[in-house]
Amino acid sequence: MLLADDHVLVREGVRAILEKQRDIVVVGEASDGLQMVRQFRSLTPDVIIADIAMPNLSGIAAIRRLRQAGSTVGAIILSMHSTAKHVHDALHAGADGYLLKQSVSTELIEAIRVVASGHRYLSPGISDILVRNHAIEREPGVTAAPSSLDSLSPREREVLQLVVEGMTSATIAQLLHLSPSTVDTYRSRMMRKLGVGSIAELVRLAMQSGLSPHDE
Repeated sequence: MLLADDHVLVREGVRAILEKQRDIVVVGEASDGLQMVRQFRSLTPDVIIADIAMPNLSGIAAIRRLRQAGSTVGAIILSMHSTAKHVHDALHAGADGYLLKQSVSTELIEAIRVVASGHRYLSPGISDILVRNHAIEREPGVTAAPSSLDSLSPREREVLQLVVEGMTSATIAQLLHLSPSTVDTYRSRMMRKLGVGSIAELVRLAMQSGLSPHDE
């Protein structure tokens, strides 16, 4: 089990719950998305628990990167966010489970065992959100509005997350193992795709579309 969350107290609380179980072993912890990916590669856990809002790379983006690399590790999102968009984004990225932090003490152990056995687990509250959202989308004349960010590639979304967090091209390049000029190219391409003329407009549009800094 690998635990990824940028809040130390959350990691300590979850670890305390997990260590009471004989069949669950926490092999590592990560405080951001990039560290989570690196820890996974070195520790190869069976299941990952990840927060969405983390610095450097969100939990959703980190899971997406692992899936693109061919990993089938069980991945559970543990978040305070309960909007249909966050849940859809997580499942689309390849998450196998989604739980809310307020229900962690009662559901986490069950979710880990379900996901470890190869099945999907959604807490009841999350299932209700998806059912309601699906019902709204099926209403006559009602069409779900696509996100402005849907046209972006996974790598562009990773770069955009770091731009939203206020990082420079040099810092982003170092974190993602790219050249600064490549990062600038990604930023220009995103601005062109999204029809904005400045970085400030790019950040504003990203946040309006649900992409937020990790410290929310």
